[in-house]
Amino acid sequence: MAPYRIRQYEDGDYEAVRTMFGRGIKEHAPAGYIHVLKHPQTQLLFLGLFLVVLAASGSLLVSLLALLLALTGGWFFIRSLWTDYVQQSLRNDLLDIRRTYLEAVDSCLWVAEAEGAVVGMVGAVLPKDSSERGHALELKRMSVGREHRGRGIARALCRTVIRFAQERGYSAVVLSTSMVQYSAQQLYESMGFRRVSQRSPSLLASFLQFSVFYYRYEIPGSR
Repeated sequence: MAPYRIRQYEDGDYEAVRTMFGRGIKEHAPAGYIHVLKHPQTQLLFLGLFLVVLAASGSLLVSLLALLLALTGGWFFIRSLWTDYVQQSLRNDLLDIRRTYLEAVDSCLWVAEAEGAVVGMVGAVLPKDSSERGHALELKRMSVGREHRGRGIARALCRTVIRFAQERGYSAVVLSTSMVQYSAQQLYESMGFRRVSQRSPSLLASFLQFSVFYYRYEIPGSR
């Protein structure tokens, strides 16, 4: 495969970056749905629906069709949650990328480029957690195109953020990722990030027993 290079975001990358982010996030919808299906309360809910329809209709076929419709509806509901998150992000920090990442203090966005195309991205911003301000920068929007994975691009992008934070005198890099983004967790943990907490971002997420993991990387040699 062609070699890649990491460079700072340019205005011409706007659509490529937004598209890459959206595609990367939506990839996790199936894992999110499987996560929900594995929980006992979800299984009991579907079992209860099956039994109620069976008792009311006396038809095994009708009951199975009702269960299939419920499962299909559940899939579309879970997928819509990931889609909504993408749309919210595109209206938030990824709407005016230059202002958010290039003009804001101690912030930046980088892309990995191969053969003139954007194949990866990552950003660094001041953390939302006010207790981390002045101590850490937050790694955000890490994504690598599916066909370009396994080439060390994500690691290189991650190291770019760490180096950026170190050069600006920060002692740590923090980030968050969902519990079903297994490859991301493996990447960060292999690079020395330590999981420091987890919590559900909403009441619905809590009901679905869905959590966001928070990681922290202590920059060696920093104070």
